[in-house]
Amino acid sequence: MSGHVEVAPEERRRIIVASVIGTTIEFFDFYVYATAAVSIFPLLFFPKGEGTAALLASMAAFGVAFIARPIGSMLFGHFGDRAGRKATLIGSLLLMGLATFAVGLLPPYHTVGLLAPALLASLRFCQGLGLGGEWSGAALLAVETAAPGQRAKAAMWPQLGAPFGFILANGSFLALTTAFAFQSGAARLDDPFLVWGWRLPFLASLLMVLVGLYARVKLNETPVFLRAVERGEKLRSPVTEVFRNNFGELFRGAFIMVATYGIFYLMNTWTLSYAIGKVEQGMLGIDYRTFLTLQLVAVLFFALFIPISGALADRFGRRRLLLIVTSAIILFGLSFGWFLSPATMGSGADANLWLMAAFLSLGMSLMGLSFGPMSALLPELFPTNTRYTGSGIAYNAASILGAALTPFAATWLASGYGPGSVGLYLAGLGGATLVALLLSTETRAMDIETMEASAAAIEATSP
Repeated sequence: MSGHVEVAPEERRRIIVASVIGTTIEFFDFYVYATAAVSIFPLLFFPKGEGTAALLASMAAFGVAFIARPIGSMLFGHFGDRAGRKATLIGSLLLMGLATFAVGLLPPYHTVGLLAPALLASLRFCQGLGLGGEWSGAALLAVETAAPGQRAKAAMWPQLGAPFGFILANGSFLALTTAFAFQSGAARLDDPFLVWGWRLPFLASLLMVLVGLYARVKLNETPVFLRAVERGEKLRSPVTEVFRNNFGELFRGAFIMVATYGIFYLMNTWTLSYAIGKVEQGMLGIDYRTFLTLQLVAVLFFALFIPISGALADRFGRRRLLLIVTSAIILFGLSFGWFLSPATMGSGADANLWLMAAFLSLGMSLMGLSFGPMSALLPELFPTNTRYTGSGIAYNAASILGAALTPFAATWLASGYGPGSVGLYLAGLGGATLVALLLSTETRAMDIETMEASAAAIEATSP
């Protein structure tokens, strides 16, 4: 029975819908914080700092979630590999959604003092725990129920939650800042948007969680997991097992993801802060709403290239595709100094918005090509009884290396050495991913039950 998953077409459709809805909600929750971390939280929760100092403090709180994500992957991975994928996914969704809802209720610094940033960081940590368990579970539902030779195509569906969540998060802030006529460069603490308007996307996450729960409760457990349980392969401690027997896969998987994380959080978090930052501080001074509009256009390229990369990964292999895309990311990083220099881009009202749109669209296209195959590749590295744990730890360890420090480091580098240094940072992350890929083997033809190369899979996916 190995090598072929007996799943009815209607069940696969339910999995697609549930995985896309669930990851969209989770990423919406995560990104709505990222957007507020640049434009709202420095004013409300870190007012003691001025300019770059307040932004750095907000970015540090933003990075707390990435420390929590590997912990979440171990916690939820333990239960996902022992109790099943379905129940664990429901738990991660609840934790993430309730933490995001609670952010919308927080009092600001000028009301409760240091308690405000402390509570904000704590809830951000809870967000990280939830997302740490979400991604690998959604990916496994798709991978373990995919038709033969189509794992990357099936697994790309939960990946679409990232651009969809981004569109919802940034779109909601764009709509609200427009409705409130909010000007980030001349903000006042008594501005209605800063008093209560910013809270609405966070509070709305509770309604979205209810929709996600409805979709997930109706799913069945994956047959690959059920057969592993029948064979007596369930482990007492999946975390211990994966570190003992699959440390090499953890290490390679984490570094394979590093460049993907780096480019995304540079494109959507740091670039936002640099683009709307004050001209007198060496930044571009682009209007906040104008830049959000450009980001929303660019993220469509992210969404477009995810299914393209899934098809290419099934056709030509994960490793070959990612070697090419990672090389392109390195070259893209080397272009930052030209693209983002105020001398090239212009600043304020004279900024070249077409050039900025091209820069963002190119970065998001590379992100889609890189991100798409990951939900197939990382689970393929691990056996069934540690797959939830292993793929989750690899994915979220990469978040520390490629994302937790990236907005903070980029803000510091840009303020001292200019935007070209940020591109060199991205190129360095790309170099690390390139080495990890060169040390890895192709997993396209891997039978995920036997963890051996499948002749049928090789034939089904050959060019």
